[in-house]
Amino acid sequence: MNSWRIKLSDRLPFYYGWVIFSCAVTVAFSSRPIMAVATLSVFVVPMTQDFGWSRGLFSGAISLGGICAIFISPFAGRLIDKYGSGIVLGFASTIIGICSIGISFITQPWLFYALYVPGRAVFSGPLELGASTAVSNWFTYRRPFALALLGVFHSVGLAGLPILMQMIIIGWSWRIAWGSLGLYTLAIGVLPAFLLMARRPEDMGFTPESRNRGELPSKFSTSIPTDDQEQSFTVSQALHTRAFWMLSLFSFAVFVIQSGVSLHQVPHFIHQGLPGSVAVLTASTFAIFQTAGQIFGATMTRWVPLRVLLCLVGFTAALGSAGTGMSTSLEWGIISAAILGSAIGGLHLLLRLTYAEYYGRLHLGSIRGITIGSQLSGQVIGPIAAGSMYDFTGSYQLPFLLFAMSVLVSSVVVLFATPPMDKQTPPTERY
Repeated sequence: MNSWRIKLSDRLPFYYGWVIFSCAVTVAFSSRPIMAVATLSVFVVPMTQDFGWSRGLFSGAISLGGICAIFISPFAGRLIDKYGSGIVLGFASTIIGICSIGISFITQPWLFYALYVPGRAVFSGPLELGASTAVSNWFTYRRPFALALLGVFHSVGLAGLPILMQMIIIGWSWRIAWGSLGLYTLAIGVLPAFLLMARRPEDMGFTPESRNRGELPSKFSTSIPTDDQEQSFTVSQALHTRAFWMLSLFSFAVFVIQSGVSLHQVPHFIHQGLPGSVAVLTASTFAIFQTAGQIFGATMTRWVPLRVLLCLVGFTAALGSAGTGMSTSLEWGIISAAILGSAIGGLHLLLRLTYAEYYGRLHLGSIRGITIGSQLSGQVIGPIAAGSMYDFTGSYQLPFLLFAMSVLVSSVVVLFATPPMDKQTPPTERY
């Protein structure tokens, strides 16, 4: 299939990596925001009220989906390394579209779990791995900019969907909202990934970020030419580095906040007496300010070591979590959501960039397929812990403060996650 992609690239006045980037953007606008906790947060109140479910029961679907993603992500990572991101993103988007349509017809909790859990699983693992790994594989020098721009588009999609879904819920019903999401994903999120995405620039004879083409490698080659500054670790080698485990601990702690607070922030402010149409502004603020975090993080990577930036992101996330828990008004809620959103936006960018810079492109999908397990574990615990504590105490203040304390500790630890050293290649200055 690369033959006609090569013909297409010859007709383009720009690097084919931007086609890969555009395909990742279609996913960022369609299938990725659908199963995000910020989007699901607007469904918490209407669905739990309709069915009489507890917040803990509702949140459990997110956690179970995350558990499933932990097990499928390593396989998805290996598929990405061997066949490329296109096939993974295409199938994952199809699953999410079908599951979203199915949720619009549910009547029982087990049906909700049966449909939401698979969608959440492919969102948390394969979709995250596929989009970011594709961009990391096709860009090297411009990698921070490309990943940040991808995050910006994702944030725009994530900011718009909760408001749109809230309008549909108010005007029609939550069932119509779910069905609309599914049809939207199937319409724009599937074909571009299948048809246009190639694994790496070397598969089409390119060098990264260059339109100059050399000799084509054999199909599914397991090696790529690397420049003098690019490290390349195997999975086994990565597992034996100190940075791998420190980054994993940090990811776990911060993603407890990312999922636990973002899912429950709208219900928290509804509990404070705000109408749903107003409380949803905190979710949109959270999503919009992820853009600021992405751009700021990409800019600062030129001068500040990645581990220092990760530490700063952790401190900011802790402040946003504590601020949300203590907020009782829309004004303070929006301020806290902006702080937290900025931190989470920077977090997504910096973690993707750190793994690519520390461990190289050759086995990046497989390495991230394992490391994402710590991220997903945090996303599993966050929603169900916050929901269960709310059911027990009647408030979200305690879980949000506890989440903040754990992130403060992990942020100090990540400062010591110095870049691993490949004996054959020197580290780049960005570390």
